[in-house]
Amino acid sequence: MTPISWTDFRTAEPALADTVRRRFERYRHHVLATLRTDGSPRLTGLEVDFWRDEPHLGMMPNSRKALDLRRDPRFCVHANPGPDAEMADGDVRISGRAVEVTDPDVLARFIDERKPPEPFHLFRVEPTEVVRVGLKGGDTLVISTWRPGRPLRTIRRGNDEGTLSGDL
Repeated sequence: MTPISWTDFRTAEPALADTVRRRFERYRHHVLATLRTDGSPRLTGLEVDFWRDEPHLGMMPNSRKALDLRRDPRFCVHANPGPDAEMADGDVRISGRAVEVTDPDVLARFIDERKPPEPFHLFRVEPTEVVRVGLKGGDTLVISTWRPGRPLRTIRRGNDEGTLSGDL
């Protein structure tokens, strides 16, 4: 599969990209899922930084999550739902590949602009799936899913009907 950037996603689905970014920027800490050496999931806290309009994942040197991503770049990051039980902006997550940034010039610019604690690992996100789940009208669950090369898929589930509709 050809790598895709957040910019590619944002070009394809600007409204969803803006919603997802707002959800991640609302809170500082989120939940990252990586794969351990035995293939089981590892969940850890993480900050997502939309540096230069692209989501980046920063982490301490040789942390388990960084070592997981170096070995197997597949990940999923779930935005912090926050204290609002209503989740007016919905629930969002990004899955994909985390590509470690090793270019010294790029890292120097990141350090100059973001002032992270050093040393650190920095990974750029290549999304393979972006999902938003929300409520419409208080009783209809709306699930929007984007994948590269496919149109946005939206499923609606009526609470009272128990039925699904959408472009399944």
